[in-house]
Amino acid sequence: MEEIDIALIKKRSLAGVVALTSRTFFLQLLAFGATFLLTIFLTPAIFGIFYVVSAIISFLGYFSDIGLAAALIQKKEPLTHDDLATTFTIQQILVAILVIFSLIFSDKIASFYRLDTSGVWLLRALIVSFFLSSLKTIPSVLLERKLAFQLLIIPQILETVCFYTVAVVLAWRGYGITSFSWAVLTRGIIGLIAMYVISPWRMSFGISRSVTKKLLHFGIPFQFNSLLALIKDDLLTVFLGKVLPFAQVGYIGWAKKWAEVPLRLFMDSVIRVTFPAFSRIQKEKELLAHAIEKTLFGLSLTIFPVSVGLLFFVRPLVYLVPRYIKWEPALFSFSLFVLGSSIASLSTPLTNALNAVGKIKVTLFLMVLWTVATWVLTVLLISYIGFDGVALALLLITTTIFLVIALVKRIAPFSFFGSIRGSLIAALAQTIWYFLLVGRAPYGYLRLVSVGVSGICIYGLLVWVFERQKIRSLISDFRS
Repeated sequence: MEEIDIALIKKRSLAGVVALTSRTFFLQLLAFGATFLLTIFLTPAIFGIFYVVSAIISFLGYFSDIGLAAALIQKKEPLTHDDLATTFTIQQILVAILVIFSLIFSDKIASFYRLDTSGVWLLRALIVSFFLSSLKTIPSVLLERKLAFQLLIIPQILETVCFYTVAVVLAWRGYGITSFSWAVLTRGIIGLIAMYVISPWRMSFGISRSVTKKLLHFGIPFQFNSLLALIKDDLLTVFLGKVLPFAQVGYIGWAKKWAEVPLRLFMDSVIRVTFPAFSRIQKEKELLAHAIEKTLFGLSLTIFPVSVGLLFFVRPLVYLVPRYIKWEPALFSFSLFVLGSSIASLSTPLTNALNAVGKIKVTLFLMVLWTVATWVLTVLLISYIGFDGVALALLLITTTIFLVIALVKRIAPFSFFGSIRGSLIAALAQTIWYFLLVGRAPYGYLRLVSVGVSGICIYGLLVWVFERQKIRSLISDFRS
């Protein structure tokens, strides 16, 4: 029932990319617009508190699944009732333990970070939201297995709209950090209801020893990768919340948030589709290599011009927008994050391909390398240049992409530079254009818009000159 052919995989994958990208594009515009308002209404310190407390909850999330959901998605055979019941039961046992302990120790965590009462309630609201989110795992897996991303996006739309509507309205009314508390609770409840309406699944409990053993064979190494990602990213944020003032953590969060605009607009949708799609064609090496090349081309085509625009236009906007000058100290970190994120956007689909073909130990090696390097470089650099060291460490670590390329070529003989060459040349020309024109005259909205649009036109023209065949092929794929 669940077996689908290559043509159908291609069709559903492309449909998934279109559905996710088009709808998440609206979502991300909403999210960035709302974040923009929040960073006007709220201080860097409040933004920093939310950034750190959210990282604490992400820390819990990595221990709530032990990789079983990913194992269900990656599994070649059709899913059974025992697969679903076992995964759900084990996950809920882990979640219950984590939620109980987190609520018990919430006051101690708050004391450790010197949070006030509103900070404590934010932590508790996020813990409750974490529990609600865990209940969505199985319905979400069922949709991903079917590559039904056009349905999977609906709960996300409702969650995002509700979260930012509540957060912005309350922040505007002066509720401060409490704005986030009510927003995360609203998001959790609405998202859970929507997911079960779209993908109904009767909760089942039970543990099959044979199923557990089989799923954990992939799940534990996969989740250990996630644990390392946790230590590399979220635990580092938790650490920074203790060693740096919340205002400086807020600068880091602001810079990272805006620098990752291209990733959220384009990469997330593509990556979410590629893991299950790559998994289904893992035995077809030539087809997999072709899919990787098209993924890299599509990502570079969309991410490069937006990243270049961010590098040159955020600084003028910080000075033009009222009450936004408070974020000026974060501009250097922002530039470093933009460069690092652009490179990381090309590395992520490659590690996705390794996971999809079951090379989980290879990605484990990479995660160990990146985790150790992140901590060593970050601790060293912040002692010398302050909070900007976090962004510089990320940029330095992205140079390991050449190692990832070499590892993926062992399983699928793809052309990395052939996939991004045209986009890279066009982006360099766009960079030169902006360098010559932005800042040559006093800032003004009309001037910035005209220079920005002309740069995009130059980029588009050059990409068409160098990559017209690939673009035509991509358009043909979407039309078929």
